[in-house]
Amino acid sequence: MLRIGMLTPSSNTVLEPVTSAMLAGVDGISAHFSRFKVTEIALDQQALAQFDDSEILRAAELLAHAKVDVIAWNGTSASWLGIARDRALAERITAATGIRASTCILALLGILGRIGAVSQGLVSPYTDDVQARIVETFAAAGVSCPAERHLGIRDNFSFGTVEEETIGGMIREVAAAGPDAVTILCTNMNGARIAAELERENGPLLLDSVAVTLWGCLAALGQPMEDFARWGRLFRDPRLTSPPQAK
Repeated sequence: MLRIGMLTPSSNTVLEPVTSAMLAGVDGISAHFSRFKVTEIALDQQALAQFDDSEILRAAELLAHAKVDVIAWNGTSASWLGIARDRALAERITAATGIRASTCILALLGILGRIGAVSQGLVSPYTDDVQARIVETFAAAGVSCPAERHLGIRDNFSFGTVEEETIGGMIREVAAAGPDAVTILCTNMNGARIAAELERENGPLLLDSVAVTLWGCLAALGQPMEDFARWGRLFRDPRLTSPPQAK
């Protein structure tokens, strides 16, 4: 049995049931979750302090008690705090627990790199300033944003109440700009099912953050992905389902 450990924002109500739905019927893999306090997403000091590594590491150490095979930060904070934060966090988790680590944003960058993406449409629930910071972060990593939609919400719990119909409309609007990929950038937006439903083989790759985090865990463990094919091209594209080529 492979055990996947996921670090979860305390007010998130989406990622656990969606991850469980993705794993349903797949033998030999289970998911386990550890929470730490996150109630709002903003750029003021109080909100930023929620992502102090010490709190996250305490949650990771609790997952280590379950002898998980990988620990993933199932959140998108590095997209506005800086990608270096997730690289350092993954290293600290492994140093503290002896367990390999992954994050949503590091997995997303891996996916975009594998498909050679230079543009990404963004769909999120975030505020204007957070969304602008996210666009800047990815631009610095070589991925431009030709189109984006966001909802201007700060309260993290409220992200999980956004209807699939709303998310689907945002995806369609952003995809019309023709980016290489469209990312639903929030692990508390219920976008995995609607993204898989709307995706077209000749259109942009549609990436939901919860699915991206699971992909990162499977990739870290060297696991086959065909059992997840119904959740989109992320789990079917040969560029993404085979081991990365050595450089």
